[in-house]
Amino acid sequence: MRIEDFKNIYFIGIGGIGMSAIARYFHSIGKNVFGYDRTPTQLTAELIKEGIGITFDEELNQIPEPYKANEKTLVVYTPAIPSSHAQLKFFQANDFVIKKRSEVLGLLSDHLNGIGIAGTHGKTTVSTITSHIFKTSSLGCNAFLGGISRNYQSNLLLSKNSPWVILEADEFDRSFLQLHPQIAVITSMDADHLDIYGDKNELEKSFQEFVSQIKKGGSLVHKKGLILKTNDISTYSYSLKEEADFYVKNMKLVEGFYQFDLIHPSGVLQNLKFSYPGKINVENAVAATSVALLCGVKEEEIRIALASFEGVRRRFDYRIKNENLVFIDDYAHHPKELWESISSVKAIYPDKKITGIFQPHLYTRTRDFADGFAESLNLLDEVILLDIYPARELPIEGVTSEIIFKNLKVPSKLCKKEELIEVLKEIELEVLLTLGAGDIDKLVEPIEKVLNQRI
Repeated sequence: MRIEDFKNIYFIGIGGIGMSAIARYFHSIGKNVFGYDRTPTQLTAELIKEGIGITFDEELNQIPEPYKANEKTLVVYTPAIPSSHAQLKFFQANDFVIKKRSEVLGLLSDHLNGIGIAGTHGKTTVSTITSHIFKTSSLGCNAFLGGISRNYQSNLLLSKNSPWVILEADEFDRSFLQLHPQIAVITSMDADHLDIYGDKNELEKSFQEFVSQIKKGGSLVHKKGLILKTNDISTYSYSLKEEADFYVKNMKLVEGFYQFDLIHPSGVLQNLKFSYPGKINVENAVAATSVALLCGVKEEEIRIALASFEGVRRRFDYRIKNENLVFIDDYAHHPKELWESISSVKAIYPDKKITGIFQPHLYTRTRDFADGFAESLNLLDEVILLDIYPARELPIEGVTSEIIFKNLKVPSKLCKKEELIEVLKEIELEVLLTLGAGDIDKLVEPIEKVLNQRI
């Protein structure tokens, strides 16, 4: 298949973070781009403003006529779309070329020097830090990100001259097996997506297969402790807490941000200042810096980039920050991610009451990790627990937020989304976290508005 053969690109699920990056790419090279998504969001509004057409109705009459010509239209869809979707069924029945998002990403990146960043946690932040380091260096980069970079207000970075492309390599639906990177990073292989894999062993097999697809002569960078077999490539470990090929020493917290030395195979980078809060994000910065050093980014370029990194939308995202009240929004949706996020906030604000609003994501994930969610949420001083966000799933009998709630040992409350703002008005707040990967992001601005009125 040749991209040049298609004039029109139609996206089913265009508002997804990975889909929107590819849509922006096709729009940037002059293709006609249109798509469907279920609900309007901040991201779909941004795409429309950029000139990309979007419908929120799956009826066939919403597909513009030019996109009904199958020889001129490429259809791209996300596996989160149900097989019963009317538009998807139409394109399937009429012999359109239809590709998953991951397949298209593979096609767009294979001719470049790919840096594929994978892991059940941290891949979006590591990808975005790596992209910022490369973008501000003499190497430059292209990047397809799984989050909106605060530095560039986009999930797509383009360079006409750079041979490097940074890719978020997603393990969901085994999507990352469409990629053949020059360099791969693996941040973690904790059990997740068990609706896809069945068990952790199958998940780890998939990561091993991804590693086997690194191009000959390439490199693997992985968090120390992960067991992966390699052939014909170089392998490097990184760590926040112990000696590795790349590791941290002399880390200290200064006014909410970390300073540290980075030990690497060729020496040491002293007194790096990272402008993004949270201990887990220092580990993410070590992974990103490891890749940059291996690719030849200069030490001074790395120093400047880390100090100027502004973060990722919905990743430890400060919405309000003053002496009386702090509000942080975070995408954490797995017990390990919740633990890391809450622990980082507790380290920064050890003497303040920390209240968390958590929206569980997926019935299967809630069922599989209910005890882990409760254990992590018990780190908080107070919990407000919302109903499960189902995403692509149908309800499972007996699986509700109650199975987490019953194991909470701190003051806690079950709450409907529509009740949340009124509940918050009655609560004494010092540090507030919103946590989750569902549509809790739609509550962030209303919460911010109410809290600003309180201030």
